[in-house]
Amino acid sequence: MMMMMKVCCCSSLFSHIVRVLLFSIILLGVLINPSWGLIKLPANETVPAVIVFGDSIMDTGNNNGLKTLVKCDFAPYGQNFKGRIPTGRFGDGKVPSDLIAEELGIKEYVPAYLDPNLSPNDLPTGVCFASGGSGYDPMTPKIVSVISFEEQLRMFKEYIGKLKAKVGAKRTKFILDNAIFLVVAGSDDIANTYFTIRIRKLQYDVPAYTDLMIQGASDFIKDIYGLGARRIGVFSAPPIGCVPSQRTLGGGILRQCAEEYNEAALMFNSKLASTIDSLMPKLSNSRLVYVDIYNPLLDLIVNPQNYGFEEVDKGCCGTGALEVAVLCNPLTPPCEDPSKHIFWDSYHPSEAAYKALVPNLLKKYVSSFFF
Repeated sequence: MMMMMKVCCCSSLFSHIVRVLLFSIILLGVLINPSWGLIKLPANETVPAVIVFGDSIMDTGNNNGLKTLVKCDFAPYGQNFKGRIPTGRFGDGKVPSDLIAEELGIKEYVPAYLDPNLSPNDLPTGVCFASGGSGYDPMTPKIVSVISFEEQLRMFKEYIGKLKAKVGAKRTKFILDNAIFLVVAGSDDIANTYFTIRIRKLQYDVPAYTDLMIQGASDFIKDIYGLGARRIGVFSAPPIGCVPSQRTLGGGILRQCAEEYNEAALMFNSKLASTIDSLMPKLSNSRLVYVDIYNPLLDLIVNPQNYGFEEVDKGCCGTGALEVAVLCNPLTPPCEDPSKHIFWDSYHPSEAAYKALVPNLLKKYVSSFFF
């Protein structure tokens, strides 16, 4: 009897130890990779890769080797990135492409396709083709000498060839069928090409110009679909009139939100949502998702206290009114705490703002990528 009690006690103690160890392992995993368990995919669904096109919101370093003023591979950019490295991301830390891949449990960072240190092992889980300063209007990237959507498409074709060489044709098809493709553009078209430089404003009114942008977006969606993309998320334009630089340039002496810019963004967004709805039935086996970033970011700006932010209309870098890209440099030191600022520089949100936005966006839209 005594022997049986000892066995039972040992068994109970062993079970308890096992439970504690399992809990510790799970807890350690959450601490190491906070994305574990945050985004639940539908049963029997997988996302092997995140593949990104667009502009500076998503760019993870493709502009570094370009002869352009639209670059940021220098301090103080990257001051909150791992190792405090200015990687070419337009912010103080991670950008949405990184956070989305992390939230989905794919990897911590999405490398730039043009990164000289890009490894073949990076290809199966996705890369970034986005280029800061690019847009749907072909003139937008030309003005600032960055990578156009046409060139991003060419790089994507090249990527597919490299991927096939790495994992074979069958696995490549699986990756393209199941990856989430993200397309983010429009703000540079509206803010820079139309309202600031004003070249297009001499040729088009806002309805006509947004039609031109929509044609570029529609053609690009069809192009990447033709190359194998099936799950495609297309982001709306943001409330571009409320970013610090546009307040300075178009918001008057009080630096209010430039409503004319926001109205153009809203018109474009309405047309983009309709275009995506009309395209999906024509592109068989596709899941096209319109991702509204306008309203979530505007809510951050209008109700900063709800998210722990204190500074709304100025970036953290320098004065915060105009500094961006080469104007945000070691001679324009940043604020003490970027996490209190919605914007890192005069154009791009801070990592803290992205972290406030991305998880909620994924929770809202991720199920839309699956049948």
